[in-house]
Amino acid sequence: MPYPVTLTVEPAITARNRLTTGFRLILAIPHIILVGGVGFSAGRNAGGGNSSFGGETGLLGAVAVFLAVVSWFTIVIGGQHITGIRQFTQFFLRWKVRALAYTMLFVDQYPPFGDLPYPAGVTVVDPTEPRDRVSVGFRLLLGIPHFILLFFLVSAWWIVSIVAWVMILFTGEYPRGLSDFALGVFRWFIRVEAYMLLLVDEYPPFSLS
Repeated sequence: MPYPVTLTVEPAITARNRLTTGFRLILAIPHIILVGGVGFSAGRNAGGGNSSFGGETGLLGAVAVFLAVVSWFTIVIGGQHITGIRQFTQFFLRWKVRALAYTMLFVDQYPPFGDLPYPAGVTVVDPTEPRDRVSVGFRLLLGIPHFILLFFLVSAWWIVSIVAWVMILFTGEYPRGLSDFALGVFRWFIRVEAYMLLLVDEYPPFSLS
């Protein structure tokens, strides 16, 4: 069965925009402030601990983490994910996917502030009701294997992105092999983030595909 979180990215196939690539991190700052970046950060998580997966340092990211804590209680106790919370979390995740696709050099088109058409997106299939209270209750512990692996994969992703940044500036192209690996890590990262934000109950696969 396919995983209920699907990442779609339409990489630029024409000559890349070297000017915006050169200043990409600076241009992405407004989005990073709002939805965060890629990595691990201090904060509150769905299990009430002090470390937050996904780099939710942005304003909306902090709200999403807080709502995940609220949802942890509503799901464990009542088996329900409040509709408004779920809608906001999906909105946040869609925005974050667009921002990361731009920041990490997959696309050159500047991402919109909010929900508008963009060459990168994510679709989350709603889980069946009632929710799996056991997996939600132990969600933080269940995520540990992915945290460990993603620590190394995300580090490699940053290295690949730096190499790609140089390659785009000099050749106008993102090498296919590097792009495929980076996209695979991106896909893994988003699946785990959706899982940790309690949008899905299915355990994320250990896969770049």
